[in-house]
Amino acid sequence: MTEPVPVAVPRKGRPLEAVLERVAAVADTEDAEATVDQVTSVLRYEKAITKGEQAAEKGSYERLAEYSAPADPTGPEFTLLRDDREGKPRRIVFDSLTVALDGTPVHLVGREEPFRALRTHEFALGFDAADLVLEEVVSLGPEGVSNLAGVNERIDPTESDVRVVTGLGDTVYHTLLGTPEIAPSGTELDREFLTEYEGPMCISPRYERLVEAVLGMDALEGIEFVYPENGQEEEAAIAEAGVGVYLTVTGNTARDHGLVLGEQLFPSETVLLENTAEVDAGIETVRSIITGGLREQTELWA
Repeated sequence: MTEPVPVAVPRKGRPLEAVLERVAAVADTEDAEATVDQVTSVLRYEKAITKGEQAAEKGSYERLAEYSAPADPTGPEFTLLRDDREGKPRRIVFDSLTVALDGTPVHLVGREEPFRALRTHEFALGFDAADLVLEEVVSLGPEGVSNLAGVNERIDPTESDVRVVTGLGDTVYHTLLGTPEIAPSGTELDREFLTEYEGPMCISPRYERLVEAVLGMDALEGIEFVYPENGQEEEAAIAEAGVGVYLTVTGNTARDHGLVLGEQLFPSETVLLENTAEVDAGIETVRSIITGGLREQTELWA
């Protein structure tokens, strides 16, 4: 039997679901879709338990034993991790699954930080959020980065061998928001607007470097980052500041706070990554299968 090609994937959340959906779409058997649905259902249920939205009838170890299939070495496996929420509850997350793609077994391996696992040459292929790549290795410059293609252009080859291959099309956007007082009717709330704007800009503290990379340092001259207070909704904090950047899906909550939706600055998308120093024929085969037909679904070439 051919040795499985290992691929690093997230352990939970929207990025993992996007990966599993894509793998099921190109897998050899129809059973893969049912398996993916099973994994997704388990993880959504476990997330609800961790957030206190559902009460579990059984303990975490009992549930873990029920979800696993020890008799099937290729079947889905899960593991327990400490969640970072208050009290650090145990959370069941994805660990492993093997799926055949055009006759090639592909071993999906759960990692807390798939991108960093590729950077250390532990894997040649993997999936992670584009945001993390932007925050970790994209160099800051006068101009900003607006799409996934720009991410590769700004990775220093002496800093990392990892490159973005393609996105999976599960796109939501980091969006510029402002109040009608700051951006009255007829004002284009976009990058050009920021070159003239001076004052506070509200962002999530964890996105500071991402926003710097997306907007570029020239646009941020005269701008002071401010942050939501503990427990404060980000849209409410942006309304107080006047201008902000927020990861928005529909814009409905932004409008609830009287905010104007501006330019979609950068696609927050799950991306396929490769470590170019580790690519071989098997990796190229798997990469080709996964990326087939994705060009029209992703923001990579936008």
